Amino acid sequence: MLAMALAAIDGTIVSTAIPQIVGDLGGFSVFSWLFSGYLLAVTVTLPVYGKLSDTFGRKPVLVVGMVIFLGGSLLCAASWNMAALIAFRVLQGLGGGALQGTVQTVAADLYPLKERPKIQAKLSTVWAVSAVTGPALGGVLAGYADWRWIFLVNLPVGAVALWLIARYFHEPLRTRATARPRVDWPGALAIFACGGLLLTALVQGGVAWPWLSAPSAAFFAGSALCAAATVAIERRAAEPIIPGWVWRRRTISAVNLSLGALGLLMIAPTVFLPTYAQSVLGLGPIAAGFVLSVMTLSWPISSALSSRVYTRTGFRNCALIGMGCAALVLLAFPLLPYRGAAWQPALLMLALGAALGLFQLPLIIAVQSSVGWSERGTATASILFCRQVGQSVGAALFGAVANSTLAGRLADAPAAIRPGLPDDLDSAARALSHPATLTARAADYLRHAVSTAVDHVYLGAGCAAVVALLTLVLLAPRRFPIRTEEES
Repeated sequence: MLAMALAAIDGTIVSTAIPQIVGDLGGFSVFSWLFSGYLLAVTVTLPVYGKLSDTFGRKPVLVVGMVIFLGGSLLCAASWNMAALIAFRVLQGLGGGALQGTVQTVAADLYPLKERPKIQAKLSTVWAVSAVTGPALGGVLAGYADWRWIFLVNLPVGAVALWLIARYFHEPLRTRATARPRVDWPGALAIFACGGLLLTALVQGGVAWPWLSAPSAAFFAGSALCAAATVAIERRAAEPIIPGWVWRRRTISAVNLSLGALGLLMIAPTVFLPTYAQSVLGLGPIAAGFVLSVMTLSWPISSALSSRVYTRTGFRNCALIGMGCAALVLLAFPLLPYRGAAWQPALLMLALGAALGLFQLPLIIAVQSSVGWSERGTATASILFCRQVGQSVGAALFGAVANSTLAGRLADAPAAIRPGLPDDLDSAARALSHPATLTARAADYLRHAVSTAVDHVYLGAGCAAVVALLTLVLLAPRRFPIRTEEES
């Protein structure tokens, strides 16, 4: 849990310290890569670490990943300019990929099927607490100490986690068919290149360059070529990083696709709800964060109780119930009254967290329980990888939807209020945070436009939930194959 906390909190703790970091190091035009670079490194290394953990064991991968992460943290604290900080954040992400996937796999190794919901719920709680405390801790450290402490605090926590793992985590010896394991390094490099190019295109498209531009086309074309190369390499590899059975088995392929849809729909609450709460409802940053954080409170509770549902209905039906409820919640969001009370979206997010707890955890446990020890790391990494890719696709897709809707509404604005109105969602949020720059009529029109844009995003998220439902109904077996503890 300490190792998971390192990776979880590092994705959010930097956000509130950006003004201090930019003021010290400069590089305002590229600071978004502090997040994008970390996300890219974590995502593309998940499959690689999953295969390595199946080949060499969980403990060495976890220890090496933690050492890389802590080394990256120390170098981030010593950064002398923005380019160095971005490079060291990528190094952190290379270690973070090992932590995220391997910790989930270790939990499945250590606990039998009946106890896995409890430990997985505790890991979900780590993510929930990190989502709430990360930005607050980052703001406190940046405001009252120095932004470099954001990275230095990782060192004592990581040292304790590293000592506990080295001292108390003992893996049983596993017999292997080959005395000398082989690692598919060409496949790993091809996956890294393919994922890096694709995620860069999705993260930077519409931000650093227009979608219909030469850089965007080049990155997408490069990712397609690397994907073809990856398939060719993996087919010939003796021990492929992403083996074909990951997609040939209905259980794993259905869960991969449905969790990809989950990652996509999660962009609506995590990215766009805070903007809605502040720009439309007029809440402050802390209150807006509370509207979102209630989802992270109900999610782990629902996950912990999900075993009572799937032991009676089955993994597939439990997930269908959860995603069905989530779809209704997402599609209900546009029905909220304009400039309503803060409790209304908060209540929906509370229900959404409860619904998604019934959806995600049973599917992860089902996949981990359907494979043996030698395949569990690869299977776990594949579903986490698909969820991360879904988040990147969702950020690009829903960002385009929101900006397109807002641009259309602003283009139709009355001529009397059109001058001075912003032309994208970020500019609109900044303008509404300083309402004195707008007339009362213009501010109200802009709030209506932002509300409509976020409503369209939630409609898109509801469609993603329907896709997840259809994926499970059409692809997933009615009863997931479960291995006994002796078979695993």
